[in-house]
Amino acid sequence: MKAAFFGSESQIDYVYANGRREKVAGTCKLYPEIINNDNFDAHLDALKEVEVIFSTWGMLNLTERQLDCMPSLKAVFYAAGATDGFARPLLARGITLMSAWQANAIPVAEFAAAQIVLALKGFFWNSRELKCKAKWDRDNTGPGVFEESVALIGAGAIALKTKELLKNHNVDVFIVPSRKEKRTVSLEEAFRTAFVVSNHLPNRHDNIGVINGEHFRSMRRGAAFVNTGRGAQVNETEMIEVLKERPDLTVLLDVTHPEPPEDDSELYKLPNVHLSAHIAGSMNKEVIRMADYAIEEFERWRSGEPLLYQISEDMLMTN
Repeated sequence: MKAAFFGSESQIDYVYANGRREKVAGTCKLYPEIINNDNFDAHLDALKEVEVIFSTWGMLNLTERQLDCMPSLKAVFYAAGATDGFARPLLARGITLMSAWQANAIPVAEFAAAQIVLALKGFFWNSRELKCKAKWDRDNTGPGVFEESVALIGAGAIALKTKELLKNHNVDVFIVPSRKEKRTVSLEEAFRTAFVVSNHLPNRHDNIGVINGEHFRSMRRGAAFVNTGRGAQVNETEMIEVLKERPDLTVLLDVTHPEPPEDDSELYKLPNVHLSAHIAGSMNKEVIRMADYAIEEFERWRSGEPLLYQISEDMLMTN
């Protein structure tokens, strides 16, 4: 089985670390060069025989010409999440595509679940008010975790994993799918009733700006909003207006639009905004788990076993 790494050398070294790159080499005949758009044509003779591609962030969006140059290509194993940027030409040719999207969902869900539990206790509101002895009280706290309600916006892998992580906390978790026709609870009702709303909407054009000022204005006293989805899905101008009016609210933003915010952004100044630098997703040691998912899926594919993380056309931009 002849294989090659495609993409950015730095990203491949980052994700396929701690012996994972060597493990790939031990399972197939691995081409010694990492292929990118700059050197693709210099390796045409070898690429004619490549059957399998391993990649991660920075995967090439292969053109029809490039695919024509790889008549033996059968499968691509992508150690990262979304594949929308390069998947369709592969799927159109019947090339098997796997993504480690489930692996990438784990750290995001862990991050969101941790913030949700703290927000239910009112930790963020309470701690920012606690500046002196006179502020040592419990008026600025949450309702607690037991039998409280949490809304997860979006019904993809991250939302489902977050719900799973919260199942031992005795909270009422309800999911609001991105597609309106699939909802049993409206977006408006979710913001109005849940004490914590966590955004996990997919990165689709029709989700831009769907969370607006009226949603925040309707939230319960002391409520919190967590965003590990995309910054553009929130109308930040309207959100900021409400946060000025409602210092009891808390927003926990791991993503913004633009990202990072401009130097003069009020997101840096508002005390009820807690920013993090897009750290929820796989990073540092966590990225190696994505390589493990890709390698394990390759071994299943090679053995003729059913795949766990195969991508199909109807999965693209639909969660």
